[in-house]
Amino acid sequence: MIVEATGLRKSFGATEVLTGVDLHVEEGSVLALLGPNGAGKTTTVRILTTLTRPDAGQATVAGYDVLREPAQVRSVISLTGQYAAVDENQTGRENLVMVGRLMHLGRSAARRRTGELLDQFGLTQAMDRRVKTYSGGMRRRLDLAMSLIARPRVIFLDEPTTGLDPASRSTMWDAIGELVRGGTTILLTTQYLEEADRLADRIMVLDKGGIVATGTADDLKSQIGGERIELRFADERQLLKASGVLDGIAGQLVLNLPSDGTAAHLHHVLDVLRDNGVVPERVSSHRPTLDDVFLALTA
Repeated sequence: MIVEATGLRKSFGATEVLTGVDLHVEEGSVLALLGPNGAGKTTTVRILTTLTRPDAGQATVAGYDVLREPAQVRSVISLTGQYAAVDENQTGRENLVMVGRLMHLGRSAARRRTGELLDQFGLTQAMDRRVKTYSGGMRRRLDLAMSLIARPRVIFLDEPTTGLDPASRSTMWDAIGELVRGGTTILLTTQYLEEADRLADRIMVLDKGGIVATGTADDLKSQIGGERIELRFADERQLLKASGVLDGIAGQLVLNLPSDGTAAHLHHVLDVLRDNGVVPERVSSHRPTLDDVFLALTA
């Protein structure tokens, strides 16, 4: 495991932010920390990136202890926060070269690496424009490119697509996917369920400072049940009649039923309704989504 943590605890005053977090990240994979605001996601990242000391517990990154060897940890990681940390008065190219020089690359090496990253993140045409003229999506891509100047082994992305429009978010997802295919390890915090579903090899759901579930997206979906049949009715009378003959959960003109996902079960449900003179307006079948998981686990 390239990132490991055991029993991380952290309080700020009387508020306990982390209550004993354990996590493990395999090299070359993506772990998503998913949770509502205040769940402890950012605090976990700050501990793993040496910015905050835990009150208890231990953690290592690439074999280095975050408390005893912070300089070594920082030499193999990169952190991209929730807001792009770029110099608006410099051009995109100047931002990248500046970071390269700060990372002790020689002039020619910094320029060469800058050219590679501008091309990789689709910023070549805008490289000589001041960053203040960039869109939000371009700034986020530049911010991520700056974090890759020194080819880190582990990248921590703290809500990297917050505030982006859908098109810019999709572009960032493509860039992150390309990094993983190149062997980079990523620990990602997010509130976007679709983001975790698309990018993560494993997901850990954090709530009130503790891990409440972990697994692949499919693992988590299966934890709250199998497929479901949704029956929508034209009026309350039809819904009440259906609720009287089928064991389900009634909502606003909708009845949800657990299902094994087979056509035979669906036919059985429709036969029961027909025999009782009930005709649904619409019938659909679906698996639980990460939205369902999130709501079930975090209440």
